[in-house]
Amino acid sequence: MYHDYIAMNNIVKIFRESIFQAFQQLIGNRLRSFLSILGITIGILCIIGVLSAVDSLEDNIRSSIEKLGDDILFVGKFSWSEDPGANYIKLLRRPNIDFDDYEAMKSRLKSAENMAFQVGIGGRTVKWKNSSVSGPYMFTGTQELIDVLNMEVSKGRFFSPSEYRYGANKLVIGAVVAEELFGDIDPLGKIVKVNGRKMEIIGVFEKSGDSIIDINNVDEALFISYSFAKKIANLNRNSLFDSGSLMIKGKPNIPIEEVKAEVTGAMRSHRRLQPKEESNFAINQISILSNLLDSFFGVLNLLGIVIGGFAIFVGMFSVANIMFVSVKERTSMIGVKKALGAKRWIILSEFLIESILLCIVGGVLGLLLIGLILAILTRVIDFDLYLSLNNVIAGILLSIVIGVLSGMIPALQASAMDPVEAMRS
Repeated sequence: MYHDYIAMNNIVKIFRESIFQAFQQLIGNRLRSFLSILGITIGILCIIGVLSAVDSLEDNIRSSIEKLGDDILFVGKFSWSEDPGANYIKLLRRPNIDFDDYEAMKSRLKSAENMAFQVGIGGRTVKWKNSSVSGPYMFTGTQELIDVLNMEVSKGRFFSPSEYRYGANKLVIGAVVAEELFGDIDPLGKIVKVNGRKMEIIGVFEKSGDSIIDINNVDEALFISYSFAKKIANLNRNSLFDSGSLMIKGKPNIPIEEVKAEVTGAMRSHRRLQPKEESNFAINQISILSNLLDSFFGVLNLLGIVIGGFAIFVGMFSVANIMFVSVKERTSMIGVKKALGAKRWIILSEFLIESILLCIVGGVLGLLLIGLILAILTRVIDFDLYLSLNNVIAGILLSIVIGVLSGMIPALQASAMDPVEAMRS
């Protein structure tokens, strides 16, 4: 037990002295150390920087998509996983999802907790006194839409049941439209004109924020009740993109696949499709987008690793060259140490530790630069970019691996030297 303690104590002492000697070499050869560190710093900056940017982008998009929840089915004219351009004629011939589909599903579905219908009307110009905003997208839907899609009204309120039923000329607007049209003035109760028709603003949707992709972004939208929309717009036109959609929220105790199967059967029955006929509608869910994102970000991550890998490769050779020079400069010292009884593993550990420390310092500087660059970009582009703990750990581990690979051959060369030949050189 005592001998084990002595052996362990000697190993710790040798390890500590190796680290101290490695720092002496790094400080004593500042220019050489700087050039080696620079290669590793650039390599870590490239690979971890790209991975961090991709992670930030992915989190932003996924959080936006997942706000809708995974228990909602979106019944539409075309599938999210299908390229509209590849089957344009087939999709164009499909009937739009309309209010009749909504009423049929409302009466037939047993597994649905709630459902809503919405359809786009198109771009409109909204005016108030001498101010106007061109281009806000007007859409309409049923009373349940705000609950199914978890839409929030930050000012005012949504339509009351009587306003919806009788088609009152009321309007809920997006936060950006409110800012552009009224500035600091409270928009509630103001009478605006939309394409010449007077409407009263009763609410303002909560601002969606800075998400890159937001399926439910209503910042620049105008929303009117379906009962009112029928009076002022043609909601049955055969448009590919403003084709209407039906949102169905399943009951909590029923698997979403069962809800999907019931919706498929009910829709086919309502549209009187024969068993051999292809469905003329598509049922989408958030998992489709999630699967597409998995593939997309997998490619981006691979691209980041390849780009960063070349930079790391160059940095690794830079460190290896420096370590070969270091071995050559200290050949006589190595001979003296071996003559005094230093074992091969001690010599090997000295140079290996020096190489690893060199790479760790370069890696840490690279990570600090990444954090600084991401912080600056976050302020400039108003988009949250961050360096995650996983990427920090990955950067440090990668630096250690590079240090081992870069220093192994020079360290083996140093440890294999003949003491007599080394002292003569």
